[in-house]
Amino acid sequence: MNLLFRTDATVAMGTGHAMRCLALAQACQDGGGKALFACSQLTTAVAQRLHAEDIEIARVKTTPGSIEDAIEVSELASRRAAEWVMVDGYQFNDDYHRQLREKGFKVLLIDDMGCGRYCADLVLNPNLHATEELYRSREPQTRVLLGPRFALLRYEFQTWHHWRREIVPRPRKLLVTMGGSDPGNVTAGVLDALALLGTDNLEVRVIVGGSSPHLTFVEKRAAAIQGSIRILRNPMNIPALMAWADVAVSAAGSTCWELCFMGLPAVLIDVAENQKRVGQELSRRGVALYAGSSGEVTPSGIAAAIKQLLESSKVLSDMSRRGRELVDGRGTERVLAAMQYGSLRLRRVEESDCRLLWEWVNDPLVRAASFSTEPVSWDNHVSWFRAKLADHKSAQYVVETGSRPVGQVRFQIQGDSAAVSVSLDSEFRGKGLGAVAVAMATEDLFRTTPVIRADAFVKPGNTASLRLFNRAGFAQTEITRLGDQEAIHFVLERKDIA
Repeated sequence: MNLLFRTDATVAMGTGHAMRCLALAQACQDGGGKALFACSQLTTAVAQRLHAEDIEIARVKTTPGSIEDAIEVSELASRRAAEWVMVDGYQFNDDYHRQLREKGFKVLLIDDMGCGRYCADLVLNPNLHATEELYRSREPQTRVLLGPRFALLRYEFQTWHHWRREIVPRPRKLLVTMGGSDPGNVTAGVLDALALLGTDNLEVRVIVGGSSPHLTFVEKRAAAIQGSIRILRNPMNIPALMAWADVAVSAAGSTCWELCFMGLPAVLIDVAENQKRVGQELSRRGVALYAGSSGEVTPSGIAAAIKQLLESSKVLSDMSRRGRELVDGRGTERVLAAMQYGSLRLRRVEESDCRLLWEWVNDPLVRAASFSTEPVSWDNHVSWFRAKLADHKSAQYVVETGSRPVGQVRFQIQGDSAAVSVSLDSEFRGKGLGAVAVAMATEDLFRTTPVIRADAFVKPGNTASLRLFNRAGFAQTEITRLGDQEAIHFVLERKDIA
């Protein structure tokens, strides 16, 4: 797809809107599409990052959020043949979205607030407190993508999917990150807290975002504190820094989802009004510790919160586990799938599906990829199909787009685990739809049955299925054998929030 992103980044508003758009833009480009950022205002650091990603920037010359802005953007989108316009920022109201839709564009709104009459095609709110109730006044065509499973993580996090954190008995590595601009210089307040806490037994790394105007002040304040404190200006290796740290002190913005994904326990401080509910809900769920708002929390309050985390490895272990359960790093894939396959739905197999499944199972490519390559006769298939319909240990789904069946996903349940198989109509292969179908079916299976683990077995040469199960969130574990054939074993475990 060709996507246009309408967002801005300034010191005052921060850089979070632009950076989460960047995550979706990277995923778009990775799939062979094109991404264009249309911006009225950009900090130098964000502009440099976009250029480094080979993302083109177009300057919007009209008042941000105005109808003239929407007209200018729609004309730009038309010239660039954009299929979707992504809008992220509080200056863009319902009239703005409506104007874009009236010009014929599909609109994805990235939202944190949950207020207004939403008329976009898709509304994405990745926060824990996001519910259907927040969007009850949306227009009928507006679909919502809610919760951290849709959190947008940048490409640099993708190589960390199967990394696991080790919780040390005596944590001593502390990471401080207050966002890309930190207009209120909350970082200085955290340094004051560290001075009260004492850093003799701590190794501290402080990230100062590329759009922050406070670098010199922070460097001087850190130099006045005894201990090992390093100031890092706009580092690019954020996942590695999060992997290095034992605990973090962070703004309660979109960085929270990165911390969750990396299993890094954190003290959270909201630096904007829209972050307060994020910090409070993560604290209530035992994922992080919310210290308070930047305008109210004191250095002594921050120091006490840090001390509380450092003193309990059990608390850190629970926080780390819950964070990883919340955010699996597949959010960008799910959002792009919702954009591409908006009408995709799941249903259980019915009696009338018998011939359709027989035709799919006898497709030459399906037979070649199977562990049993012989064609399946009609009589044998009918007997098998009827037995599976009556078998309470078999769960079989058909995936449809509109009224068109596009594939099937089947689980054979044994105890608390289930073996999965999948096949797609030949017309719909190679589009990334298989991973979406498996993910949808597995989520329904985990929700409706006691199954806690799904197992997939793939022939080593079946590159399409290897890619499918990786993209669906399965972890590759070992090479095993099914009968006299080698098989690569993939596992996906159900993730429950305590």
